Amino acid sequence: MKISLRAGEKIYVNGAVLRADRKVSLEFMNDVSFLLETHVMQADETTTPLRQLYFAAQIMLINPAIKDEAHRTFKRMLASLLTTFENQRMLKELKLIDELVFNDRVFEALKSIRLLYTLEAQILAGEAPPVIPSQTDKAVRPEAHA
Repeated sequence: MKISLRAGEKIYVNGAVLRADRKVSLEFMNDVSFLLETHVMQADETTTPLRQLYFAAQIMLINPAIKDEAHRTFKRMLASLLTTFENQRMLKELKLIDELVFNDRVFEALKSIRLLYTLEAQILAGEAPPVIPSQTDKAVRPEAHA
């Protein structure tokens, strides 16, 4: 996997924070857990249930020392969301996110959570949510959809 960083941009790699001093491209030659600075959520931005879930998942990637604790927090939050939300699209997506994290595909789970922010805002505002493209339309495990 190849990633390009601009001067001054940070990337979180296996718990380490790296800052590029100039424009640079990095190529990861093996499996690595990373998160780009633009996708890192600060604690004060966790203003909704999904943003709190995102934050817990993010900690699993950027702070391996407390990954197990963050995973337990993530599971508790997810269980709460699954009993709170009634919207079928949201529930379907949350179950996919659970599967992604279970399979240690946390980066993909983060992407899926970000895609749900609009739906969450509509639900919290009491608006009838429109149909949004589903990540579950892309088979994660073909056998899971057979």
